[in-house]
Amino acid sequence: MPELLIELFSEEIPARMQQQAGETLVRLLTEALAPLKPEGLKAYTGPRRIAASCTLDAMVPGRTLSERGPREGAPDKALDGFTRKHGVSREALTLQNGFWVLEREEPALSAQDHLVATLPDLLRRFPWPKSMRWGAGSSFTWVRPLRRILCLLDGNVIPFTLAHGDDNGHNLQAGDQTEGHRFLAPGAVAVSGTANWQETLRSRFVMVNAAERRTVISKGLAELAGSEGLSVVPDAGLVDEVAGLVEWPVPFLGRIDEQFMDLPAEVMQVSMRVNQRYFALRNSDGTAAPRFAFVANIVPTDGGALVVAGNERVLRARFADARHFWDLDRKQTLHSRLVALDNITFHAKLGTQGERTQRMVRLAGLIAPMVGASKEDCERAALLSKTDLTTGMVGEFPELQGVMGGYYARHDGETQAVSTAISEQYMPRGPGDTVPTAPVSVVLGLADRFDMLTAFFAAGEKPSGSGDPFGLRRAALGIIRLIRENTLRLDLVKLFTLAAEALPEALQNAPDLGLLPQFIAERLRVQLRSEGARYDCLAAISVGNTDTDIVRLLARAQALQDMLETEDGKNLLAATRRAANILRIEDKKDGPHEKTPDASLYTQTEERDLASALDHVEPAVEKAFAEERFTDAMKEAATLRAPLDKFFEAVTVNAPEPELRLNRLHLLARVVRMMRLIADFTQIEG
Repeated sequence: MPELLIELFSEEIPARMQQQAGETLVRLLTEALAPLKPEGLKAYTGPRRIAASCTLDAMVPGRTLSERGPREGAPDKALDGFTRKHGVSREALTLQNGFWVLEREEPALSAQDHLVATLPDLLRRFPWPKSMRWGAGSSFTWVRPLRRILCLLDGNVIPFTLAHGDDNGHNLQAGDQTEGHRFLAPGAVAVSGTANWQETLRSRFVMVNAAERRTVISKGLAELAGSEGLSVVPDAGLVDEVAGLVEWPVPFLGRIDEQFMDLPAEVMQVSMRVNQRYFALRNSDGTAAPRFAFVANIVPTDGGALVVAGNERVLRARFADARHFWDLDRKQTLHSRLVALDNITFHAKLGTQGERTQRMVRLAGLIAPMVGASKEDCERAALLSKTDLTTGMVGEFPELQGVMGGYYARHDGETQAVSTAISEQYMPRGPGDTVPTAPVSVVLGLADRFDMLTAFFAAGEKPSGSGDPFGLRRAALGIIRLIRENTLRLDLVKLFTLAAEALPEALQNAPDLGLLPQFIAERLRVQLRSEGARYDCLAAISVGNTDTDIVRLLARAQALQDMLETEDGKNLLAATRRAANILRIEDKKDGPHEKTPDASLYTQTEERDLASALDHVEPAVEKAFAEERFTDAMKEAATLRAPLDKFFEAVTVNAPEPELRLNRLHLLARVVRMMRLIADFTQIEG
């Protein structure tokens, strides 16, 4: 099969756009090359190029196209319009099944001709998050000025151009040339295929594979740090970004002046990351090391001495700025900054950050006894929680919200519990982040998120589709993790009600507030799905259940899952569904059949045994649920499997005698009602 290679060489592409661009190129080529059945389509991305290669068929096979026209007997105008549209005479049409049909033979097409016909349009409609026009005489857009198009089919150039009509397309024509590293090996060079392209560019200091660059960066930094007994602070996102900035990664270590080592470690790390794309290092005991790592895009002739010295000089200036904010911010206590929060708008409908702070103070005081935390500490932490938004450091580095508040609170002499709570208020920030366990920290995290969800839902800002500009789904997941991982017994409906009571009066009865419990339930199911757990079990025990105690719900769901994984549980599920299906059918005839069965009408032992089992199981299950012995409740329910199986084997539900039929349906209805105490088994998958 012929091999296709296409490379789009441009000025520097933003690192954040490269991976998506590679995926888009693969998607568009898959669609455009479908008639050629491409195989092994692979993307390559880098700072100055996106490329793709694959193998494909040599020809698009010929085919017969059939298009149906007007009905037989249609007006002449309709028939004339159809023939005029396709440029044929009436003699070219045939009658098939009462319709005029045009059949045309489409000849076979070479892969080259197909590519020439499709690639220009593909490139003209290539979607970038942001694109630009340059020069004059062309409407063609690209993320940055496009300089070369390399397109080869089995080593031969595919001769196409971006010119279209009066648009000169920057006079770009496909060729067989690429370019190496901008500084180490500038200039054009011809290649003959994918393997030769990769080898040629490697010899000219370009790694075309982003995954390879990431590996070189990670291993190189780890080896350099390890040689000095240090380790690199993990930062996969920064590795990805740097891999999109360099074509030939060369790692180095630099030194941090001792005068800056008393800055908070988070300040140094964020300053290095945000401003310079440097990597932070730490000692074996986890403390910040007086060293940093970076990746150059050149191979210095002096071993890197000049490059390292230049980067150290730049970092000194960055840390001097950070030192200025650090020293200036500590001259003013967090408490004295409270008045400034009244000048920061939280949301047009929800007032200022100062008003939000007062809501959080009230809510934290209400949650504190539910968690066993000091009410005084919780209210103090909530009062000061947002004051670091007014500091210079957070203004410069918004990523340090909360973290800096914790440092400044300790400097002000606040208690350890309050300081820690302020620094941990946004945790967990993501799926891999740790969850606070200190009681005051937990209360503050819950107060912040309950107020946020309640306020934004009341203001009509609930998430829609993939849009979630205020991070409300993340806030809901934060509530769930705080509750689950600290085993908190909280009534979510009560907490949402308490939070709503402090909102502006016009929003306290907003209709969307009633959606909040379901919103949390949906996020809980999403989390369980991501963990590989049986989220359908949670759905089954949630139907008709007003309980919003997450710990209790999950315990019930787990007990149900454990039961369904046993043989008795599987058979009981099948039998329950059978009973429900029979009732659904019969209820349409003369239902519902919800009356209590008459024991005097039992004519078979299996009926009596099933009724007797229900007499024992029903109260036992209710008692176990009341005492939160969910596993015991499921075990009791599972004992119904045997008498229910025997009932279906021996008893004809739709007996010819009307009174027997109705009584047996009443008995089955009792079985279904009992099982609904446990769960709605229609929600169980499989």
